[in-house]
Amino acid sequence: MRLAALVTATAEVAATPSRNAKIDALALLLRAAAPDEIGPLVGLLLAEPRQGRLGVGWRGLQAVDTTHPAEGALTLGEVDAVLDALADASGSGSAARRSALLSDLSSRATAQEWDLLARALGGELRTGALAGVLLDAIARASGRGKDEVRRAAMLSGDLAETALLALTGTEAELAAVGLAVGRPVLPMLAASAGTPTAALEITGEASVEYKLDGARIQVHRHGDDVRVYTRSLADVTHRLPEIVEVVRGLPAHDLILDGETLSLDEDGGPRPFQETMSRFGAEASRELVLRPWFFDLLHVDGRDLIDEPLALRLAELDRVAGPWRVPGLVTADAEAAERLSRDALAAGHEGVVVKAIDAPYTAGRRGKSWVKVKPVLTFDLVVLGAEWGSGRRRGWLSNLHLGARDPDGEFGEPGGFVMVGKTFKGLTDELLRWQTEEFPRHEASRTAGTVMLHPELVVEIAIDGVQRSPRYPGGIALRFARVKHYRPDKTPADADTIASLRALLRG
Repeated sequence: MRLAALVTATAEVAATPSRNAKIDALALLLRAAAPDEIGPLVGLLLAEPRQGRLGVGWRGLQAVDTTHPAEGALTLGEVDAVLDALADASGSGSAARRSALLSDLSSRATAQEWDLLARALGGELRTGALAGVLLDAIARASGRGKDEVRRAAMLSGDLAETALLALTGTEAELAAVGLAVGRPVLPMLAASAGTPTAALEITGEASVEYKLDGARIQVHRHGDDVRVYTRSLADVTHRLPEIVEVVRGLPAHDLILDGETLSLDEDGGPRPFQETMSRFGAEASRELVLRPWFFDLLHVDGRDLIDEPLALRLAELDRVAGPWRVPGLVTADAEAAERLSRDALAAGHEGVVVKAIDAPYTAGRRGKSWVKVKPVLTFDLVVLGAEWGSGRRRGWLSNLHLGARDPDGEFGEPGGFVMVGKTFKGLTDELLRWQTEEFPRHEASRTAGTVMLHPELVVEIAIDGVQRSPRYPGGIALRFARVKHYRPDKTPADADTIASLRALLRG
């Protein structure tokens, strides 16, 4: 397949607001791909090359300065081979090697092809073809059912692998995709409610559990082999030996556990989220000890539990990991749920999660079976820019420009971000120093007073609500926004949408 076909299809997808038309364009592209082109194609469409980290950033891509041919002859296979070489470049001279590879690739691509490649390699394709649209396109191209394709993708954690199986395998092979110990699955997600009482009205009888301000972990065990994965399915086993030790001591041979990890202070309360996340960094200090709190069990000793009701999964979780369970209770009584929420807040935690006791585990989905309740509204937004500070903040990048995800392009480009406010509140001197050092690495442009960023950094913002405002394109502005912390465990695709913020408007 020529790269030009991908350019044409993505242009069609970006140009139409119709989800159905996007799906049609992508389905045609997928049908035209050879089996060995499906993986590279899906990787570029998602701006997540199948090779993973390539050692290439926006600065490196912007530094490429070549003349492009009027007509390109590049194929997907040729592009994929270059990406293999980029991923393999390491050691002395690797930066020069990557630069030469990028320059050669650019010189063989048309201007339109290089623009697409640069955006895909930079993680910012922005066609409005997010994973959900692509899943539906895979189903349409293959003639398989949407539910079967979606389930296979969730349980394999690999959309490219799912596309290959759906398009080239049999219906039975697609249906056979299930849990595999050692292969992480997309985590189940929670909706939001204002109070435990309101959450119970959605779920009915539920397990009401502490919502911890920690890092989501998924832990797989096969005998003595234990692997720990993050929310984004990154393998962090080598960074969390204490979690590995705990799980090796549990009375089972095979396990898949879902939970959180965080560090406690001297009084047994939770340490700040940033301290927990520091253990996931390349130069993490082992002096900060993390402990796990598990809240779900997906597999135990050859038995998959994801389709079983939560009541059964919790009973099995109690049996194999009782001492390491998240605190909670099963109830249909609103006052009992409210009391537990007050207890959680008094202990320094975020609130509670209310989970329907009869619901299965729906990997990768944000339905109404799980409902989180926080006393303060928090949203994950993307940093679009930052203004240089004044006074005691002079010389530091301070006031943040915040954007919400706009998947349908209601207020701009499909798959883009729409600005909803600014804030400098909640920024400690440590965060100001970090921003000033980190933000230029994501720079898109700048003026005398502002550095504009590529939408790559996710920050959790607490707000008191929103108000109507003509100042920003989305028609709303955040009220009393303040920074809680950055979320390195989340990607821009995980950011909250402009629709979820607009839903807070009264009337």
